[in-house]
Amino acid sequence: MAVNLASIRDLLLPGLRGVVGKYDQIPSRWDKVFERGNSNMAVERTASMRYLGLAQLKTEGGQTAFDNNAGERFVYNQEHLEIALGYAITRKAIDDNLYKTQFQPSNLGLQQSFAQTKEIYAFNVLNTATTYNASVGGDGKALCATDHPIDGTTVANRPAVDVDLSEATLLNAMTTIPTTFKDNAGLKVFARARKLVVPNALEPVAIRLTKSELRPGTGDNDVNAILATSGGLPDGYVVSEFMTSNYAWFLLTNIPGLLYLNRVPFEMDMETDFTTDNLLVKGYERYSFGYYDWRSIWGSFPTQ
Repeated sequence: MAVNLASIRDLLLPGLRGVVGKYDQIPSRWDKVFERGNSNMAVERTASMRYLGLAQLKTEGGQTAFDNNAGERFVYNQEHLEIALGYAITRKAIDDNLYKTQFQPSNLGLQQSFAQTKEIYAFNVLNTATTYNASVGGDGKALCATDHPIDGTTVANRPAVDVDLSEATLLNAMTTIPTTFKDNAGLKVFARARKLVVPNALEPVAIRLTKSELRPGTGDNDVNAILATSGGLPDGYVVSEFMTSNYAWFLLTNIPGLLYLNRVPFEMDMETDFTTDNLLVKGYERYSFGYYDWRSIWGSFPTQ
């Protein structure tokens, strides 16, 4: 049913002090976690390759070792979603509304609805980071796992036992990433933690850990090692209201891998229905959030 006179009955009479219900929107957070890209395909695919491994010792007069194992290892898929929302409002509701400047019939907040929907889909990638998604494919593991396969072994981008966010656990993750992250051939890669991502409940902890010049939570006069270890966290921290766990936390690294692809930008259209005179307003957008390299992130998922 269209928005009609009954839906706005108090806006038909003079004497209202004001109209409320529209609030400041939460600033965009997804664009601080995901890299941006454009797409002209229904499904985008990213291939993870294996390059050469370590050079081998050669004896005098002996043969040179050959590594012929280079090639494609994993393919990550990213399929776009169609996002749409609309509403209809009767002509009488438009004509008889005395408070059009405060309750604009042609703008009931579509852009805000789409913006918040985008945040939900973005952080769903992190909220479900421990669950393998077969439609994504890749290495057959969840985004955050203890056993991502590479040639000859596995690599973890989460702790064997999930831990709460603290000075010790953050430093352990920051020092583990550079020493354990490897490419598909087993060579160490230049991986460094760069940004902390936390839910609202952990923001006070993130502030203490990343803003204190001295060692947090102690009476010692030690410097805060978090600010300098492996280059520190130069991009600070991000807080999201759309993380579903109050305890999960993530580190984003300098390696790209979390991706937002824009297939059709947000568009808004309206027209008057010829037979009913209702004003029809709708919005449409097409995009996807996904990932193509687990080395872009480290996550811990304590439940408490």
